Amino acid sequence: MPITDDVTLGEDVTIRQPALVNLYGCRIGDETTIGAFVEIQRGARVGARCKVSSHSFICAGVVIADEVFIGHGVMFTNDPWPRATNADGKLQRESDWTLVATHVERGASIGSNATVVCGVTIGAGALVGAGAVVTRDVPAHAVVAGVPARVIGDTRS
Repeated sequence: MPITDDVTLGEDVTIRQPALVNLYGCRIGDETTIGAFVEIQRGARVGARCKVSSHSFICAGVVIADEVFIGHGVMFTNDPWPRATNADGKLQRESDWTLVATHVERGASIGSNATVVCGVTIGAGALVGAGAVVTRDVPAHAVVAGVPARVIGDTRS
């Protein structure tokens, strides 16, 4: 199921290796580039003129604005308390948990192998360092790094 019929692709979208991606029920903006081995789930949105590098995972509930860079192997989550089963031991279904949205604002950059925990907003023009774990909101133009990610600078200086 590399690219399903319910995917909305803008104009001039580049998918580096269509046979090596999983895109379903998502929306991709104009002039965006998608690398190999990327999965973008149902309901996720990627803006215009973005770059999503290889091996990244953008799950349901993630909204990425225009001109955002997603490095290699970036992972997003959408459930703060993931479990396989309910208290009674039965496998959880979609109705057993609540999807928590995440927002990445215009012009932000997320470095390779970063993890973005659900429910946060990464502000416009912010820079998330490689390998960081984002557990709370990142202010606009902040540079964050570490585990958990902490502000270490400003992209305007």
